[in-house]
Amino acid sequence: MGEVHDNAEGHRRRFEELVALIETGARPAIAMEQFDRGSQPALDAAMQRCEEASCVVAAAAEGRTRWAWTHYLPVIDLALKHRLPVLAANLSREEASRVVRAGFAGAFDDALRLRYGLDAPLPEHLLRAQEAAVREGHCGQLPETLVAPMARAQMARDVWMAKVVEDAAVAGDVVLLAGNGHVRRDLGVARWLADPLRRRARTVGFIEPGGVGEFDRRVGIGRAERGDPCAGVIVPAAKGAA
Repeated sequence: MGEVHDNAEGHRRRFEELVALIETGARPAIAMEQFDRGSQPALDAAMQRCEEASCVVAAAAEGRTRWAWTHYLPVIDLALKHRLPVLAANLSREEASRVVRAGFAGAFDDALRLRYGLDAPLPEHLLRAQEAAVREGHCGQLPETLVAPMARAQMARDVWMAKVVEDAAVAGDVVLLAGNGHVRRDLGVARWLADPLRRRARTVGFIEPGGVGEFDRRVGIGRAERGDPCAGVIVPAAKGAA
């Protein structure tokens, strides 16, 4: 289930769908982009001892100010109420930076690269499409020498999220909450899932007007009020990190 990170309407409508799913009796694990994979032990401990979401965030996501946590507190409270596992689904910025510098070996061991075919040449259409998304996401200001490395970092995040989903699906249902770019069926996490899970998975994009991407279902939402999205873009130097 996707999101535009700063769109409150999209978060509200997605939460309503998640509540409706749970009211049917489903008890999925909830994988969240907002938690880096290294925080899983702290997240597990917090989910056991905390009574409210703010406690979980303080214990397992301290210092991660890039997320507007008010959007995610209801999800974590819902998981606490129903004793649902919460899974840390993302790479850290440092790990993504290593992928930019050193390729997939910067974040994944040999076995995982083999599992997802990352030691072979990437499909050309996938790499080109991810490169286009990276250029657009940086408002065309990114040095061209960084476009392909940062596209690989985006794919590395998708691969790790796919692993989290696949591993959790062995035990039961799982819902991934992540940005629409990760949820796209054509480029994102679903593309890396192995069959038959890939065919069973359903992607839902919560899409502002003009939003692109292939999803099994698109939920239209209004555009959030925001300033010029390109005004605050930070462009890394040619040897920079993601």
